[in-house]
Amino acid sequence: MSKNFWIFTLFLFLLPAAQGQESTYAERLGWGPDGKVVIFHVDDVGMSHGSNLGAIKAMEEGVATSCSIMMPCPWVSEYAHYLKSHPELDAGLHLTLTSEWKAYRWGPLAGKPQVTGLTDPEGCLWPSVAAVVAHATPDEIEKEIRAQIDRAETLGLPIGHLDSHMGTLFMSPEFTERYVKVSIEKKIPAFLPGGHLQYLRQEFPEISEPMKACARRLWDAGLPVVDDAIAATYDWKGEDKVEKYIQTLRGMKPGILEIILHCTVLTEDYAAISGDGPTRKGDLAAMLDPRVKKTLEEEHIQISNWRELKARRDKAGR
Repeated sequence: MSKNFWIFTLFLFLLPAAQGQESTYAERLGWGPDGKVVIFHVDDVGMSHGSNLGAIKAMEEGVATSCSIMMPCPWVSEYAHYLKSHPELDAGLHLTLTSEWKAYRWGPLAGKPQVTGLTDPEGCLWPSVAAVVAHATPDEIEKEIRAQIDRAETLGLPIGHLDSHMGTLFMSPEFTERYVKVSIEKKIPAFLPGGHLQYLRQEFPEISEPMKACARRLWDAGLPVVDDAIAATYDWKGEDKVEKYIQTLRGMKPGILEIILHCTVLTEDYAAISGDGPTRKGDLAAMLDPRVKKTLEEEHIQISNWRELKARRDKAGR
């Protein structure tokens, strides 16, 4: 038999498998099967004055496209006022269930009597994720989620999406269930990667597959979903982190990738809060570095945000 016959036979054999491959969420949202999309997402807005300044600089002058706000923290009002004069920016809520710094702390917005399992002996949120999982009930988690949304609505903040500070809501199936429940009820997109999970599976293998099932529920409810996420930027120590970002971008698969980072201008008081200033300064420097922007162009990677994802999901329909 001819060589062409065997090639054609092999093609017919492989065709069903190829057809069965699941399309990326980028493709479902209109970017095509080879579309590569990245969201540079700045966490911890509202935590400090320096955190606000860092997010503003990264989004106004750099390639950062989205951010989320820690509603129980003292500097939220400053950023809320900023957003009123910059309504075009993409901002969500960094649902906060921990208070991890030793000398700079905050409590639950629902109030201690309503969520006693969420509070430590100081009356603040627990300092670790493990402590929250050990002490808080799903009902208390939901009450605090709703309290933080209510605070944002009271301030007139546009809530572009929801996500989870320190990943607390992803460390218990019952907590994730309440997170998804509120997201669907409120019709607010929720960060919950559900695609190929190229990077996330390496970081969190134990929770990546359960995440996919929850993400499908969000999609089926008419909300957008990203394919993958990377949170390891916090562990890229030092101020020169540009090469790490470039490597990540060059290695990414087609789909929507959210890169989670922390941008801070190191104000005089920040060292009293935490010793992680250099890594946060490095994230901000990377967002402003022309080499990162050049890599996006060379790799044909488009940047987006949650606002655009929601608009595309609405257009895509069921």
